[in-house]
Amino acid sequence: MSSTMQTRWIKSVRVLPLLLLVALGCKKEGEGAGTVQMPAAAVNVAAAEARDVPRYVLEIGRTAATESVTIQPQVTGRVTQIHFTDGAMIKKGDLLFTIDARPFQAVLDQATATLAQKEATEKWAQSEFARMQGLKGTGAVSTSDLENKQNVLAVAQADVQAARAALEKARLDVEYCTIKSPIDGRAGQRLVDPGNIVSDSGPDGGTKMLSIQRLTPIYADFTVTEQDLTEVRKSMADHSLKTQVWVPESPDQIREGELTFLDNAVQSGSGTIKLRATLPNADGHLWPGQFVQVRLILATLKDAVLVPNNATQIGQTGPFVFVVKEDSTAEMRPVALGQRQGDAVVVAKGVSAGERVITIGQMMVMPGAKVNVMPAAPAPGEAPAGPTTKQAVAEGK
Repeated sequence: MSSTMQTRWIKSVRVLPLLLLVALGCKKEGEGAGTVQMPAAAVNVAAAEARDVPRYVLEIGRTAATESVTIQPQVTGRVTQIHFTDGAMIKKGDLLFTIDARPFQAVLDQATATLAQKEATEKWAQSEFARMQGLKGTGAVSTSDLENKQNVLAVAQADVQAARAALEKARLDVEYCTIKSPIDGRAGQRLVDPGNIVSDSGPDGGTKMLSIQRLTPIYADFTVTEQDLTEVRKSMADHSLKTQVWVPESPDQIREGELTFLDNAVQSGSGTIKLRATLPNADGHLWPGQFVQVRLILATLKDAVLVPNNATQIGQTGPFVFVVKEDSTAEMRPVALGQRQGDAVVVAKGVSAGERVITIGQMMVMPGAKVNVMPAAPAPGEAPAGPTTKQAVAEGK
């Protein structure tokens, strides 16, 4: 085949599909020209529903322990025993550490003996002063002797008070050798081992031995912008504000609590104000220091209209949805959207409750064209519906 004939053959092959399409779109000769009928687009629909939904502010926050304590010694000494396991749940009053108390016990014994000595001295001075007072006016004692005995008694009484204070200090030091938990909470990793020398003084106030944090209840700290502050304060004046908190990785595990703190000033650098919610956390789901999503509920919208999120589309003039009318035609309806509510979104304007909106198949829909509403897919684990008895008989089943 020559090159010229080959070129003509290739062109005819390219044109053939176009001719076939034209032929399929035309009626037989004598019947007039026909038009190509586009099939009705297959779509899935959902009915818009009306229900009460919250109006809220959504922010990112961080959890914090309601109580946090760093254990530091109040005496200097050697750690002899550790009475807990790292990471254990601890009750208030549980024994944590034991410091060698022998040096402090020796000081306590010495203070006890010193007090006994000072009390004996005081007793003798008291009796001497009483004897001198009995001789007063007889000429047997001078005024200066009486004043001297009174002064000796006063010094002895002061010595007794000092000895008692030293004894109390020695007793406290012995008590400080057994360190107990001041709160309920979860222990962190211990920072000292048996045999370590711990000190009650230093640049940071003493040796850090352990951190304990209370996990229930737990705080969620977050901020709102100063633009939202007026509405937040107004809502707080009307009622206690509820909060919903969840970890981004577990959006289905929501913890509910109340707003318990609003800071007294807007931060100048960021233009935000700090808030705090208090949440129950008996199961320990939330952990101090986690990033969380915080929804602060300001009010409740009554009978708000909601449609599925995947029903909304964005056009050149803004958001819209396709509404399926009674005659199975699709109408493109501009809408004003509100806040998202899970898998749905509030439609403030444009759709009424009960109207059917297209959720799948919008790309093939033309405004005003017919659509073919497909049956809803069965839920996961649900068996599809079988044929009716009449259908089964007709099909010979």
